[in-house]
Amino acid sequence: MKSQVPESRAVKMLREVFESGRPLTYLRCTEEQRAARVLGEVSRRLSTSVPMSLWTWSLTEGMHRDGQAADASTRDPRTALDFIIACKDAGIFHLKDFHEPLRDSAEIRRRLRDVHESCLDQHKFVVITSPVRFIPEEVERSVLFVELRSPDFAELVEFLREETQRMSPVTRNNTSEDVLHQFARALLGLTLDEARYALRRALAAGNELGPESLPALLEEKRLLVNRSGVIEFIAEANDLEEVGGLEGLKKWLLERRKLFQMRESLSMEIVPKGVLIMGIPGCGKSLSVKAIANYFKLPLYRVDMIEIFSGRHGKPEGAFVEACKMMEDMAPAVLWFDEIEMGITSTDSGGEQGRIFAFFLTWMQEKARGLFVAATANRIDLLPAEMIRKGRFDEVFFVDLPQEDEQIEIFRIHLGRRGVNVSGFKLEQLIKFTSGWTGAEIEQCVISALTTAHLADRELTEQDLISVAAKLVPLSRTMKEQINHIRGWAFDRAVRASPQPVRR
Repeated sequence: MKSQVPESRAVKMLREVFESGRPLTYLRCTEEQRAARVLGEVSRRLSTSVPMSLWTWSLTEGMHRDGQAADASTRDPRTALDFIIACKDAGIFHLKDFHEPLRDSAEIRRRLRDVHESCLDQHKFVVITSPVRFIPEEVERSVLFVELRSPDFAELVEFLREETQRMSPVTRNNTSEDVLHQFARALLGLTLDEARYALRRALAAGNELGPESLPALLEEKRLLVNRSGVIEFIAEANDLEEVGGLEGLKKWLLERRKLFQMRESLSMEIVPKGVLIMGIPGCGKSLSVKAIANYFKLPLYRVDMIEIFSGRHGKPEGAFVEACKMMEDMAPAVLWFDEIEMGITSTDSGGEQGRIFAFFLTWMQEKARGLFVAATANRIDLLPAEMIRKGRFDEVFFVDLPQEDEQIEIFRIHLGRRGVNVSGFKLEQLIKFTSGWTGAEIEQCVISALTTAHLADRELTEQDLISVAAKLVPLSRTMKEQINHIRGWAFDRAVRASPQPVRR
């Protein structure tokens, strides 16, 4: 039955607005059809003693009730408002793009104030929908402004259920509730129109909706999300086993994953907010973030701070706030701020960067509990104290140069990933050549050695690795002073991602 369908966030919000008695609401949204769906659902759920009709008006058709023909005589905005005042029945009156009549006519603005008075406590509710915000000063105190956020999980499940009913009997009968829930979670952050296109792309990739068609849906979502230019959907996934060393960080994530999965039943103080990973370039910070998303079984999104400050998306402050709001709608997810020190600082407290920093600190405290923030930083000395204090991030980890046993593990990972059988290799012999190496340098050593072997049309040998290693000059040697500075700064400010080696 309809009453058994869970109430979506949008329906709950508008139902509570109407039940408070407010007669005028301005709903900013880009999806008129979705707004009509939500209002229709609200009309059925309102706890009133009288039936609640839904009326819709547009400048091209006039006023009409659901399932009935429009009255062309009510196309004029003034006539439409007169109709609402004269109507004796309870109802919701949906006025599409009514911001233009409000902008152009003082008479319409005056008549809307009359509508407010006549609808008060009469179970009559007027909702103006528009993709832009325009509320005249005359009626600003009488109108409640609301933004229609992206569909939540409950709304997407119901949407997918309706869409599958329109598909072939085979697809309809073979689509389980588990599949609907899996697809709804994947579609979070999209509009219903975008979700419909993604669903059709997934269906085109296979005859049925199931795990095999999910990659096509995620690819469509990647294209839709990435078009913003500010947020990037990262489809690449890494297992924690692909991250060499960093056992301290891995243990911490194991503990926090359990808490994150229980987030709905825990208080906000206990639910993990995020982690800040700082350290030497090339030592696995980015790889760790991708592994976190995979380990938590959540989608990963990266905020491009360079794009935010480029000016191509409006003022940086507004672009950053919109990106954070967009991510709230995509929760649960992992949000990655790469090189966070390049965009969020407190050095310019009165300028745009300072305002972004202040917003970020507040947002970290109040964001949705299903959003886990993973931030990475290289120039850690640029990070202000407010950023790294307890309460913003759950923990601050420092990723140092890999220790000897971690270097061997990293060699095994990169060789194994490229199909090299290392059972006959004595990787311990490489350690005398790799002192001070980063994980990225070990990877490049493996790639260069494989290139040499392929050019010679033979299998990779241990000597190929040694030959490359003997010639490579590590970052820790070419930038010794900067590396020492990073280590010194982080010594008593962060937790080491790798446990300290036992001294003998």
